[in-house]
Amino acid sequence: MSAPNRNTLWGRAIAEELAAAGVEAVCVAPGSRSTPLTVAVAEHPQLEVLSHLDERSAAFFALGRGRRAGVPTALVCTSGTATANFYPAILEASESRVPLVALTADRPPELHDSGANQTTDQRDLYGDAVRYHRTLPEPEPDARKLRSLRTTVDRAVAEATGTPAGPVHLNVPF
Repeated sequence: MSAPNRNTLWGRAIAEELAAAGVEAVCVAPGSRSTPLTVAVAEHPQLEVLSHLDERSAAFFALGRGRRAGVPTALVCTSGTATANFYPAILEASESRVPLVALTADRPPELHDSGANQTTDQRDLYGDAVRYHRTLPEPEPDARKLRSLRTTVDRAVAEATGTPAGPVHLNVPF
């Protein structure tokens, strides 16, 4: 797989694995940090993209869709406080056993704890409300890391649809 830059490569790999694992739709609340994911899911022919201006609305829409369809709907948002707006729907998905895959864009590690605007510790943001959570490695055009990324996305979807079904969280540094 080739891409114009590392972030694009990572976004495309994530989109491909989501589709391969059975995700059919992605609710996107676009922001600058999440652009690689937003573009990747929008370009993927097997993923329906549902754009929302508000993260909380996107999350509850995905929850309702997951409840109706029985398959996880993915969520994408930018970093910082935007991620907190997914939390009420993630709690509801956990209690209702509805599969959901939350993908939160994040700053690279060197910008954590830097006092930069919109810096939020997103690594364990949703606590025990999620069945599985991982912070993905930084994008890198390395075959081993790409395989690991794909495996992690596959595992996340499997955990979301496992017993009991529920939400999962992948934190994606760009």
